[in-house]
Amino acid sequence: MTLIGINTWVWTSPLCDVQARELLAHVAATGFDVVELPLEQPGDLTVAATRAALDDTGLQACVVGAMGPGRDLVGPDDEPPTAATVRATQDYLRACVDLAHGIGATAVCGPFSAATGRTWRMTPVQREQTYARWRDALEPVVEHAADAGVRIGIEPLNRYETSLINTTQQALTALGPLLDGPLAAHVGLALDTYHLNIEERSSSEAIRLAGEHLVHVQVCGNDRGAPGGDQTDWPAVLAALTEVGYAGPLVIESFTADNDTIATAASIWRPLAPTQDALAADGLAFLRSLTATEGPTHD
Repeated sequence: MTLIGINTWVWTSPLCDVQARELLAHVAATGFDVVELPLEQPGDLTVAATRAALDDTGLQACVVGAMGPGRDLVGPDDEPPTAATVRATQDYLRACVDLAHGIGATAVCGPFSAATGRTWRMTPVQREQTYARWRDALEPVVEHAADAGVRIGIEPLNRYETSLINTTQQALTALGPLLDGPLAAHVGLALDTYHLNIEERSSSEAIRLAGEHLVHVQVCGNDRGAPGGDQTDWPAVLAALTEVGYAGPLVIESFTADNDTIATAASIWRPLAPTQDALAADGLAFLRSLTATEGPTHD
């Protein structure tokens, strides 16, 4: 049975302990199997409180990071991040891994290279050098993940949100030796159908290219609303996921327009559904019909 999840950004940002129990109960009551938890700042969610909320609801969890301003592992040649910025970003990503390990989540995913929205031009040589610097900065985080039994999923973003890794092929190239070395089991790709719709000529072929390196999948309509009734060829996407043996959840990632910070970061300038609850319920119903599942695994 394909597990279906949803990111709490559909309703709120940031998610902290004080809201988590009530919101996770709502996610479970809506019928989801999995909740995707964004850790925007270390300490927003604690292991004890989050585990208790997960135990109460029976939800499984995955963790995503938020690459806000100032979180950079790499940058342009003429404005590289300071050593202190790189260390702080690595520490933040380790905090995401620690939360995942503490709550039993097996994956931490996100665009873990530079702050979302940071773009710059690169020659082919500069791009290759930047990828090498990025791998060097990412490797200690992947080592920490390996020690914790957690897998890192690197998410390509569309061209308006980054200039570094936009496509599946670029992600595979950028990760390079990490995918062939001793850490290969703990790093891979996290694909989001929204970004695939913008950057790939074929979403299903991009999934096939990711293949065994696919860690996590986020889904939404091509307008970033609920999946279903949009231009995405969902049967082809699902067929590709089946073909590569992806066994993880399909997680709806969309965003509320009611929070100024997240709406601006995600360019949500209008409501994407009559209500956020309707977005969640409609997306869940479509994904259940698409995957022919029979219902959630929790009580």
